[in-house]
Amino acid sequence: MRVLISGGSGMIGTALTKSLLSKGNTVWVLTRNPKAAHLPEGATAVGWDGRTSAGWGELIGQMDAVVNLVGERLSKWPWTKGQKQRFWNSRVEGGQAMVEAIQAASTPPKVLIQASGVNYYGPRTEGKVTEADGPGKDFLSRLCLAWEGSTEPVEKLGMRRVVIRSAIVLSAREGILPIMMFPVRAFVGGRLGSGRQGLPWIHLEDEVAAILFLMENQNASGPVNLTAPVPISSAEFMRAVAQSLQRPYWLPAPAFALRMILGEMSTLVLEGAYLLPKRLLELGFNFRFVNAQAALEDLLKS
Repeated sequence: MRVLISGGSGMIGTALTKSLLSKGNTVWVLTRNPKAAHLPEGATAVGWDGRTSAGWGELIGQMDAVVNLVGERLSKWPWTKGQKQRFWNSRVEGGQAMVEAIQAASTPPKVLIQASGVNYYGPRTEGKVTEADGPGKDFLSRLCLAWEGSTEPVEKLGMRRVVIRSAIVLSAREGILPIMMFPVRAFVGGRLGSGRQGLPWIHLEDEVAAILFLMENQNASGPVNLTAPVPISSAEFMRAVAQSLQRPYWLPAPAFALRMILGEMSTLVLEGAYLLPKRLLELGFNFRFVNAQAALEDLLKS
């Protein structure tokens, strides 16, 4: 299979590229700086500006699948008005460029995997959330809605499109987990805010396996939650982190203090929802890591 990935130099894209290559596929990665890109051996770097299909669009006609992961990291702090606009532009303009290339191709790819996040649903204090639930009304919900909508026009071409609403992706070296582990390692770990908010998560290995599964499964289309099947609260997750690191779990971080330090970005750790991967399970995907303790112990042993 021939696969083109935008946003392929990040944590998920790199892991996905490695997995695709190990299975004998051919991978091209769109990047703003091909010469400086640190891609897995065997992947081909292709330059782009993140806004148009100029210089690379003709590749689309040669692809079997496209994975659109592009989007500036939400962990960039502080969330100024300008930074929030960059979050928005990187996602929407990147998706629109992908549509532009696909519409111009004589033979479009068979499937497009479109990234999104569980923030689509907004903060939910009660009940389990599935793909049948609608979007929230906060900034992150509107951002996800625009991100998803950026590539929706390809469906009019008859192209299969899968929208992956990813939870927090756990990796020992990248993403949000090392940040969450820092206070625990320093013996000052505890709950974040009330701790009652849901914390959707998924092991990086399951994230990649799910993307490959959805890419190959002809019955997969529309939104799919990529989150572990056993919902957990933020407090329970942080307690599992402390147990995995053999550290105490005792010092809570007050919500007001986190809001003072992080500003609007505090929503990433103070708000959440209890999500279920209903569609993924219905399609027959088998998770390797279904509970946080097992996932954390696997990540921290390496």
